[in-house]
Amino acid sequence: MKPHVLILGAPPPPLLARLGDAVTHRIVTDAAAIGEDRTARAAISVSGLAVDDRLLARLPALELVSKLGVGYDNIDVTVARARGVIVTHTRDVLNADVANFALALLLAGSRGIVSEDAYVRAGRWGREPMPPLRWSVEGKTIGILGLGRIGRTLAAKLQAFGCKVLYHGRHAQPDQPYEYCADLTEMARRAKALILTCPGGPETAGIVTRGIIEALGPEGFLINVARGEVVDQEALIEALRDGRLGQAALDVFADEPRVPDALRALPNVILTPHVASATVETRGAMFNLCADNVLSWFATGRALTPVPEHQGWAPA
Repeated sequence: MKPHVLILGAPPPPLLARLGDAVTHRIVTDAAAIGEDRTARAAISVSGLAVDDRLLARLPALELVSKLGVGYDNIDVTVARARGVIVTHTRDVLNADVANFALALLLAGSRGIVSEDAYVRAGRWGREPMPPLRWSVEGKTIGILGLGRIGRTLAAKLQAFGCKVLYHGRHAQPDQPYEYCADLTEMARRAKALILTCPGGPETAGIVTRGIIEALGPEGFLINVARGEVVDQEALIEALRDGRLGQAALDVFADEPRVPDALRALPNVILTPHVASATVETRGAMFNLCADNVLSWFATGRALTPVPEHQGWAPA
């Protein structure tokens, strides 16, 4: 019999095409509709549905969870491992485009491209004073929170602008040529812009506090392409509104797809709908890798890209 796969969320058609007829599958978009499934040997997570002990207990035959995306904070990897379930994600294939998007937000914000576009579209050019002078990225100090694969790719790209790169994470990386800052608040104080590329989850929830936001200051720029929950969103809104933070660019939010009216009303923030990896090339590679983790597991017993907590481990 073909292996049976449970798909959590609405799958992109190219992902289903990659799976082909090697497996059978069932799609569920509501956790309550899953019930008990004693046949599913793999699950593909393409949504934010929680893969926790409660769900895993209803899937006794499960061997693997393949996450579509590099972030896997909706999956309890500790519980999965205890139950003998390996978890994979689609790392590496999105590094360049997410880093490019963060860089695009940095450039758009520093040069006021969004507001300049609105100025021209509204017919204000020639009738009103010209917009104020903006600032150059050249030679600026940029802080990166989370120097993982995406963060390192971004840091390398910033070198082309002569930027001084600081970074903060769980530990220093001696093999990297950038300056490690053990104190995130101090790094924010030194940086013109703080770019968030860290993973989500309990360890980083709320890590960008009111104090860190205020350390960036009225000339500072916060860019988030990580997860919405890593930032104190209410403190961010207040600081942007009151001028204690200069500007922000946000691709992720605390309760997607709901974006607070207070954020949407602010003129000093760029808002995008969680699209940092949304190119034809990158999403195609992600769909393929997500499916290939499942296919490889059933063909060879090997997962291609396990999450860090499961690297070097395989279920007995």
